[in-house]
Amino acid sequence: MALILGVAVASLGWIPKNINTAAVAKKLLAYSIIGLGFGIQLDQAIEASKSGIGIVVTSIFATLILGTLLTKWMGLDKKTGYLISSGTAICGGSAIAAVAPAIDAKDHQTSIALATVFVLNSVALFLFPVIGHLLEMSQHQFGVWAAIAIHDTSSVVGAAGAYGDEALITATTLKLARALWIIPVAFISALLFRQKGNKVAVPMFILFYCLAIGVAHLLPQFQQAYELIFYASKRALVLCLFLIGCGISAKRLKEAGPKPLILGVSLWLAISSGSLLYLMT
Repeated sequence: MALILGVAVASLGWIPKNINTAAVAKKLLAYSIIGLGFGIQLDQAIEASKSGIGIVVTSIFATLILGTLLTKWMGLDKKTGYLISSGTAICGGSAIAAVAPAIDAKDHQTSIALATVFVLNSVALFLFPVIGHLLEMSQHQFGVWAAIAIHDTSSVVGAAGAYGDEALITATTLKLARALWIIPVAFISALLFRQKGNKVAVPMFILFYCLAIGVAHLLPQFQQAYELIFYASKRALVLCLFLIGCGISAKRLKEAGPKPLILGVSLWLAISSGSLLYLMT
């Protein structure tokens, strides 16, 4: 909703020219991601990853490789395609927000990737429970499938919660394990997209994100404070999405054409059907 509202405001020309919304969004995104680190339960993520690490790693790198190949084949902008692939492979908007500065993506590239992922995310929230019931999937199967194939954590929790309590627990813990892959993927992305002769730009907020996870794990007595920070970070992320939306208008989306959405749908179908086939056999 925030992203769409930002696009609407930008399309109406209501953004003051003296306000650099992109610069504000970039800084706020970094702080939001650091704050979200306080909500990652390290022990739960590690425990969940023991049983699902194979399918998590395979799905992440298979999606990134397929996305790279499709981006080249379709003639889509390289960075836009990579951001869409990253969002599909790991955890939607959070992954895009983390990878974008690592590859020095432009504002419109980030905006188009976010818009693509969030459209599919909204569809998955309602579609997945229906498919799960039609296929008579177990609570555990659906929880794993939701954690692998749905982009953002919020929609994973929503879809799994609608399916059942066991599905919710499985999906949440495995999704946390998947979210941890933001860290290595951001560093790998920085290496892949670095300019010749330049050093790799290490996104400092990723290091602070790791530090936040470590602090929350080592000092559990401050759990209430962590929950408050985590909640505030999620609210800040909503504001970020509005500011990012302000950087893109309906005209710019039209100029981007249908290719970003086609790429997003193709990758989503691949990871959804592939993981579903694995779980049902």
